[in-house]
Amino acid sequence: MGTRRFGIVSERAALRGNELVQISEMGIMLTSDPSTGEVLGKFLDMDVREAEERIERAYKAFQRFSQTTPQLRADILDRFHGLMQEKKDDLARIITLENGKCLRDSLAEVSYAASYLQWNAGEALRMYGRTIPSSLPGTRNYTVLEPVGVVAALCPWNFPMGMICRKVGPALAVGATVVIKCPAETPRSVLSLLELARAAGVPDDVIQVITTDTHLVDIGRELCTNKKVKKISFTGSTAVGKILMNQASSSLKKLSFELGGNAPFIVFGDADVERAVAGAIACKFRGAGQTCVCANRLYVHEDVYAEFSAKLAAAVDELVMGPGLQPNVTIGPLIHTKAVAKCFQHVEDAVSKGAKVLTKPRGDHGPCFFAPTVLGDVPRDCVIMDEETFGPVAALVKFSSEDEVIALANDTDMGLAGYFFTADAAKVERVSKALQVGMVGVNTGVISQAVIPFGGIKESGFGKEGGSEAILDFCTIKTVIIAG
Repeated sequence: MGTRRFGIVSERAALRGNELVQISEMGIMLTSDPSTGEVLGKFLDMDVREAEERIERAYKAFQRFSQTTPQLRADILDRFHGLMQEKKDDLARIITLENGKCLRDSLAEVSYAASYLQWNAGEALRMYGRTIPSSLPGTRNYTVLEPVGVVAALCPWNFPMGMICRKVGPALAVGATVVIKCPAETPRSVLSLLELARAAGVPDDVIQVITTDTHLVDIGRELCTNKKVKKISFTGSTAVGKILMNQASSSLKKLSFELGGNAPFIVFGDADVERAVAGAIACKFRGAGQTCVCANRLYVHEDVYAEFSAKLAAAVDELVMGPGLQPNVTIGPLIHTKAVAKCFQHVEDAVSKGAKVLTKPRGDHGPCFFAPTVLGDVPRDCVIMDEETFGPVAALVKFSSEDEVIALANDTDMGLAGYFFTADAAKVERVSKALQVGMVGVNTGVISQAVIPFGGIKESGFGKEGGSEAILDFCTIKTVIIAG
């Protein structure tokens, strides 16, 4: 498993049916290290014909894999988990090279990704139906869970292994097959998992991978409209989610969408300020702020605003910026220059309307780097209040009352995650209930775990990944009524 230069993907990935395709018949896409711009590797830029072939292979494999025993699937997932742990250093280096995040964050992602395999190994053995008392004399009712079929997994670059395992884990557990449309920025991260899946005993063709850059729109449409695909699991922007949902309506596929966020982060006057600062650092600046659940709007009570803002700015100034593989680096580059431009836009807009930059300036590290920034006294009419920055910019807003901050926090079309810090037990119950989000972190900035359902409400999507609830999103429920 090489980690520096990746070369062209394996011959196996270049198969069309059973015939080896000449590389020249397909396009080639390049991947690069966002820290340096160095080209890392060449990958096949597959087209719709390749997507159709991979869907067909996954469809045929489903006929066999869906009949395997839960114990067999659990054993495969356990071995897959073990191999990820064994190869965690190599996997983390691959993530850092392609994605840019610091090695510490990449190691955490590998462990996080593997945990979904371990959890779903157990879930494979817990695909319970139920017996239902009958209202008709002489009949018996029961339900069974059956795998949904071929699952199309459309995955993002910000957690290139975490999002794959969060989708592949429950799919394999129930006996479904998967066609992964991997992100153009991080294909080697995905293909590395495919290598380990095969080594763990995942049968041929059960997991298919599509690498593409220029044919992204056409392949997305094919996955959504092909009748042999029965479910779409998508993690990405709300705008793209709406397009996919419209396309998938043609065959009424099962959908689970984890879309955009605009998470509020509330620090009440009775909060432990040190703990809130640590939570904000973990929540906002992990992965250079390129996480769907990271805080986007930080509301701080007027009684602790001065203390919190000063301590947060000081903590952000201590973050070490640089290439992710360098020792002691805690914040790496953004994925590309478009992401940097968006951060500049949000900061410049806020400053032009009266916000203040509380952090110190930094030297130039390269075109994909953006210095982690804390903005104070950010007005409501700033772009950053309504748009997800997806970068290392924290926008602080002062508030006076609980009712005021709840109204501010809920004033968005998004509803993925929300956070608040307080020492008041009664307030924990009130605010948790009042926040219009799918997930609430109380006195913590880190919430995602394999054992809990992950997902949002409003325009942040629907469906759950993680926890026992995820299994249902990859199954159909069949009801059996027996008379006599």
